[in-house]
Amino acid sequence: MFKTQHQYYVYIITNKKDGVLYIGVSNDLKRRIFEHKNKLIKGFSERYNLDKLIYFEVFQYVSDAIKREKNLKNWKRQWKINLIVEDNADCNDLSEDWFD
Repeated sequence: MFKTQHQYYVYIITNKKDGVLYIGVSNDLKRRIFEHKNKLIKGFSERYNLDKLIYFEVFQYVSDAIKREKNLKNWKRQWKINLIVEDNADCNDLSEDWFD
């Protein structure tokens, strides 16, 4: 019997280009972004209308994802922006076509 492969995600969302950044971790990125877009999660992301997925990384182990999340949260803002722009220069919403 095979063990199911899990995936964990570290993600960055914003409200607009050059806006507020939020870094989170999830085992179901699509569900988590849906929750952000529909303001189902009370707190920081709801308060600042953070609902555009602009960056994410995938990990096999939750411990690696949490370690990366904590690491990124300690980065200077410009370092985070440089990381995002490397893969998503226009800061497009990567989840734009995920939901109808």
